[in-house]
Amino acid sequence: MEEIKGIRATKSAASKVVELMEAENSGEVMLRVSVAAGGCSGFEYSFALDDKETSQDIIFESNGIKLIIDEVSLDLLAGSEVDYVDDLAGASFRLKIPNATAACGCGISFSV
Repeated sequence: MEEIKGIRATKSAASKVVELMEAENSGEVMLRVSVAAGGCSGFEYSFALDDKETSQDIIFESNGIKLIIDEVSLDLLAGSEVDYVDDLAGASFRLKIPNATAACGCGISFSV
């Protein structure tokens, strides 16, 4: 059986999560990464701050933050890197997905 790869965060993404966490004045907050069917290319990913985990969640630690992902999403995003980018197109979290075969111009839709 092949080992499942996790997901990781860049320093930029980790810094932004800490900044958002401090702004909300909350305890431990994790960045939830999930995938849903839809978008131009078949799947789209999303991010949310979360302070709760479920029994279906897998937690990875990277650059001092915790990333939560469910097993189904991890199957699609294994080996991905969460980044935070602030450029002319706007500021947002983005995923670099190594096993994506196509992506949409919007940046959040992909296929595998």
